Amino acid sequence: MMLEIPEVLSKHEVRSLRALIDAGDWVDGNETSGHQSRLAKNNEQLAQGSDAARQAGEAVIAALNRTPLFIAGALPRNVFPPLFNRYGKGQTFGAHVDNSIRALAGTEFRIRADLSCTLFLEEPELYEGGELVVEDLFGEHRVKLPAGHAVLYPSSSVHRVTPVTRGCRVASFFWMQSMVRDDFSREQLFRLDTTIQRLSAEKGGEDRSVIELTSLYHNLLRRWADI
Repeated sequence: MMLEIPEVLSKHEVRSLRALIDAGDWVDGNETSGHQSRLAKNNEQLAQGSDAARQAGEAVIAALNRTPLFIAGALPRNVFPPLFNRYGKGQTFGAHVDNSIRALAGTEFRIRADLSCTLFLEEPELYEGGELVVEDLFGEHRVKLPAGHAVLYPSSSVHRVTPVTRGCRVASFFWMQSMVRDDFSREQLFRLDTTIQRLSAEKGGEDRSVIELTSLYHNLLRRWADI
């Protein structure tokens, strides 16, 4: 399941975050790449572990935690500390698959990467190219969202970033381990959750159908969740 998540950050929050990271130290993007990704990747990355990266990552996590659509779609168990990258003219990231296990260097923190997320931090009209392209059985899905919007997609997907031909593409990216590791099950829970919310708004939380569907949701989550 691919899911667009609008307005994770407000425009003011994007400007504050950009001021923080733009003043930070940027390094070769292959600092965190696996072997296969190194062959395809050409970008810059905010130095992992720097004060700017830590503060910006905490701001992104705080924003995600107050975004109900993200919680409903991801059902996150653990989120890898957000990273930040930028692509200037001619830079790109060819087709690749994210590593199945992500470990935080120097710590015992590691997750199974079930889901990947890109949070856009530059307005789309300010750069050309730089689309996120995610492949699945239905073909290619091209994503280029307003600053502050995010897209969630399975880490198992083959994906790429097209070459930037003008301007600079800036984004945060990270992975998460979901409480529900199976993408199909997670999608069904998301559909059920959004249906419950819609019916609750129409009929009220005490409506019998809302109660029954809520019971079904939690019993399925109880059956499928790994915590």
